[in-house]
Amino acid sequence: MKKVGIIMGSDSDMPVVKKATDMLGQLGVPFEVHIYSAHRTPVQAAEFAKNARKNGFGAIIAAAGMAAHLAGALAANTTLPVIGIPCASGTFNGFDALLSTVQMPTGIPVATVAVGGGGNAALLAAEIIAVEDEKLQAKLEEKRKKDAEAVLAKDAALKME
Repeated sequence: MKKVGIIMGSDSDMPVVKKATDMLGQLGVPFEVHIYSAHRTPVQAAEFAKNARKNGFGAIIAAAGMAAHLAGALAANTTLPVIGIPCASGTFNGFDALLSTVQMPTGIPVATVAVGGGGNAALLAAEIIAVEDEKLQAKLEEKRKKDAEAVLAKDAALKME
């Protein structure tokens, strides 16, 4: 199975990244987590992205706040899918990070999830990898089934009140 690379711009992004690592762990998807900054360690970030495919990665998740150039910087250095997680920080509470992550120029796409959406980033990365992995596809389908059952159970409980 391909791995997911998770890169955060700062250790302050760890609460959001933890949502992604928890979800990938539940699905049995291998991952690596690193701290590389698009601005303070651009060489290391670029090297990770350039070598990600040959190092067994199938997708990259990038979590960053404020200027949030990390996902774009990684995407500029790989043709693997890059999923950006805008993180809430600073004056604009994540809106600036959302715009920085989603507004990529033609030719360098970045998939973008909600501000703080670590769980969805992990699910999207798993879905990408599951295109070639039937066992992972079955785990994702089972998760969807259980999620639906949980909602229906809450609905039934509500009707009992």
